[in-house]
Amino acid sequence: MADLTVHIVAADREVWTGTARQVVAKTTIGEIGILAGHEPVLATLAAGEVRVTPTDGGAVIKATADDGFLSFDHNVVTIVARDAALIQ
Repeated sequence: MADLTVHIVAADREVWTGTARQVVAKTTIGEIGILAGHEPVLATLAAGEVRVTPTDGGAVIKATADDGFLSFDHNVVTIVARDAALIQ
């Protein structure tokens, strides 16, 4: 299976970039899971958690994201939020 390229960006900085097997985010119409090959999507984010399952088998990366959007096309996920931060 192909990998995803993921960019999580806040208004003032890049929060995380890397490759992943799966991304799950909360949108205004519910939670969405993205895998490689998913149909193109543009969704409005709701305040909540973004979960990224990295390709290296490491721990799931968690971030908060609020007031932005998620876009997916050609196995690239871009999450742009007014406020985003990694959860430790």
